[in-house]
Amino acid sequence: MSHVVEIRPHIHDPVAITAACRRLGLAEPVYGTATLFEGEATGLLLNLPGWTYPAVIDVRDGSVKFDTFEGRWGENRHLDQFLQAYAVERATLEARKKSYAVTETVLQDGSIKLSIHEGG
Repeated sequence: MSHVVEIRPHIHDPVAITAACRRLGLAEPVYGTATLFEGEATGLLLNLPGWTYPAVIDVRDGSVKFDTFEGRWGENRHLDQFLQAYAVERATLEARKKSYAVTETVLQDGSIKLSIHEGG
């Protein structure tokens, strides 16, 4: 049985959302209302590769609503990749606001290590 999943990863920054989409080669999300399998959700519509329905980001409360029907309508790894890209972009933006230097290293398992140093 399908159901809408809601996670609260605290995604509030539209600039970092857009940067994460660019990083992953995704279309920039647009504000709207999406019809998911069970109901509607309003927010930034994130179209992930191979997903039947968009993930919907509510920047007011930081939640993401989506329905992948246990992987039949989309692979969760695509959302995981987006969340990682968002975290990297958000941390980088904040570090640069404070004039810190940021270096990024992609690790063998695909995760990203950020090194942030004063005096950028």
